[in-house]
Amino acid sequence: MPHESISVFDMFKIGVGPSSSHTLGPWRAAQRFTDSLVARHGLEGLRQVTVMLYGSLAKTGKGHGTDIAIQLGLAGEDPVTFDPANIDTAIEAIRTKKELNIRGTHRIEFDPAVNVVFLYAESLPYHPNAMTFTAEWKDGYQLAETWYSIGGGFVKKEGEETAAGASVQLPFPIDTNNDLLHWCRMTGLSISEVVMENEATWRPEAETRAGVLRIWTVMHQCVYRGCHAEGMLPGGLHVQRRAAALNRRLIDGQPYENFESWIRAIRAGGNGFKYTLDWVSCFALAVNEENASFGRVVTAPTNGAAGVIPAVLMYFVAFCDGFSDEKIYRFILTASEIGSIFKKGATISAAMGGCQAEIGVSSAMAAAALTEAVGGNQRQAMMAAEIAMEHHLGLTCDPIGGLVQVPCIERNTMGAIKAITASQLALQSTPDFAKVSLDAVIRTMWNTAQDMNSKYKETSDGGLAVQIPLGLSEC
Repeated sequence: MPHESISVFDMFKIGVGPSSSHTLGPWRAAQRFTDSLVARHGLEGLRQVTVMLYGSLAKTGKGHGTDIAIQLGLAGEDPVTFDPANIDTAIEAIRTKKELNIRGTHRIEFDPAVNVVFLYAESLPYHPNAMTFTAEWKDGYQLAETWYSIGGGFVKKEGEETAAGASVQLPFPIDTNNDLLHWCRMTGLSISEVVMENEATWRPEAETRAGVLRIWTVMHQCVYRGCHAEGMLPGGLHVQRRAAALNRRLIDGQPYENFESWIRAIRAGGNGFKYTLDWVSCFALAVNEENASFGRVVTAPTNGAAGVIPAVLMYFVAFCDGFSDEKIYRFILTASEIGSIFKKGATISAAMGGCQAEIGVSSAMAAAALTEAVGGNQRQAMMAAEIAMEHHLGLTCDPIGGLVQVPCIERNTMGAIKAITASQLALQSTPDFAKVSLDAVIRTMWNTAQDMNSKYKETSDGGLAVQIPLGLSEC
């Protein structure tokens, strides 16, 4: 199998909720299909575009906004820059006018009820998240492409060799944890320093640093916004937002006016166990309530698990003296490398591996990053990642109503707390005596994913999804 070179900016992507595989991925696939339209026959004379959704994309696509994302992608909007506040207006205009402006330059007749087809009983063999785009021109020319959303916003066209595009030759090629450990031992570099060297293959360090800190900015803005947003989450489950009320109780009247003064107010409350635990939960809830509301989030490594790493990073910032650009930069780089190893050795797609592939992976990423950030060595960081995943093995993905709300939002709080616990255990342990390696747990995760019944893989056909009547869930 050829080496896949994965950058920090592949693992962490700025986008729109609620799902990286069911929203961001289809959005990107739609954008790339329009590239094919232009390249293969041009937009002049294009008269019809139809999209067929298969497998998990069909079964939970409505709740995840797959149809919405595809329409915006076909229209030429970009998930990094498109204002989520304009989604409803844009989609309503398409629905009422029955017209879609391809790439913002060529209008065609388009009825979402007709031209986006949900094939609930059909799946394609390569991956459960499959979609086929077809196009027809007035002169009779036709084009069809099948795309797969393979998790974390990664997409792959049928027939493409890799999802990440052409590989580059990295100074430290890494496919497994053993590879990473080899380079750390040979060079004496920390995990984050190894990643820095590899990232320099793609771009200057200053550009990488600026991009990573932009990721941090979007993360902390999401946390702050979610901690101050009230109301009900969309989708019909009647799930009440909780982060804002929890923030009010915990802040206990301390004045603040922006993110920085908010952090100072949080610190003023001390660092007692219950207080800290409540804040970590609050941070995670805030992100995933924003995600469920089609808000701006960072895929970390997925949208469904987008709250774990920001919550642990906020814990590091607020309670571990981690509020510096350099420390945050290294934290995110370390997390990205652990995530890329999981992607190469197993999956980060819940439709392939259940929720262990999302919350489990994000918890492992956060555990390793926190461990290095607070002074742990390379092997302790890897041990922390292993511990975090070991205790997420077998976790199913069973969203009620196909929405990334129940049990997804609370699972982010659990993943964050487990990451911190895993880090503490690793810091108080000697990796020489560990019985389970990170590579072993990644193989185990993949074997578990293959054995897991498909109804527990983001289909809403099993688990809580069939036990809780829609509209009657308690959260």
